[in-house]
Amino acid sequence: MPKLTKRNVLLLLLWLLPIAGVVWWATKQQAPKLPHSAAGILALVLGLALYAVATLMRAERWDRILRRAGIRAARADVYALTPIGYMGNNVLPARGGEVLRTFLLDSRTHEGEATKRTILGTILAERVLDAIALGLILVVLAADLLHHLSPPSNGVMLLIGGIVLLLLVVLVVAALRFRERLLFVLQALVPLLRPCRALLSWHGLALLAVSLVIWLVEGTVYLVVAHSLSIHLGLQDALAVVAFTNVASLIPAAPGYIGTYDAAVIFAVRAVSTTAKGVVLSYLILLRFVLFVPITLVGFGLLVTRYGGLSRVRAARDAARSEKRESHTGETPAVTPA
Repeated sequence: MPKLTKRNVLLLLLWLLPIAGVVWWATKQQAPKLPHSAAGILALVLGLALYAVATLMRAERWDRILRRAGIRAARADVYALTPIGYMGNNVLPARGGEVLRTFLLDSRTHEGEATKRTILGTILAERVLDAIALGLILVVLAADLLHHLSPPSNGVMLLIGGIVLLLLVVLVVAALRFRERLLFVLQALVPLLRPCRALLSWHGLALLAVSLVIWLVEGTVYLVVAHSLSIHLGLQDALAVVAFTNVASLIPAAPGYIGTYDAAVIFAVRAVSTTAKGVVLSYLILLRFVLFVPITLVGFGLLVTRYGGLSRVRAARDAARSEKRESHTGETPAVTPA
């Protein structure tokens, strides 16, 4: 049984409080209606198939980024770790799926700490490509949705400006006081940033085009799920909802983006259509099912059957800490006789 530490209590609260809040909110809404016709069920099946295609495209994109960064990883591992990463993001706080991907792929390559940082850098490169693609979609296709966002008041703008200024002052003071440590940290971050620097090329431009196609496929998923409930969304509206909800998912939240994703979907759909509240809740539930449930189950199955479960991740993490401790102390760990 896990020990009841402050960290475990905090993680438990991160799980339970947002879920309790969403459940309480849902009980105050109209009862959701799910599709029961053959056409509606077929649309859901098509949505699942399209999301599988988008996931495979993301895996291939990550494989290209890894190869460009010089990481010798088997394509089978790359394709298997992609749903594992999304599973981790759905059930662990602070995007724990990215840590899962990093440790598990590093355990297959065995090329040292620098390689581990480079692997994490390739995941960061993925996020940069997604952010640029979503930003382009949000600006070009979602202008009508942005008009529904009321501008913040002057007091809020002053508060935000004061916080930014305070952070800048803190950063400058820290840089002057801990200059040597800062240089050490920057040197350690070089492998992390190298894959992002490789995006400043024709290869990066091609990957950006692939990212736009990926989000186009995911926008089609939103579209067919809407049609399963007879919600009239065009492709441009669906892409606007995709861009807005995924940008909102960047806000720190509980596992599975509970709360932020739900609020973003409801706001975006209500902004681009005249759908009733009860139907929007049904749409949110179906989106949750199509986008979160199957990939979480597949990722968990791959984690257990191919990589030995979470115990393998803990072992890799402990081994990395042991290696780091040895490099600092110069000692060889004692071997316990069998």
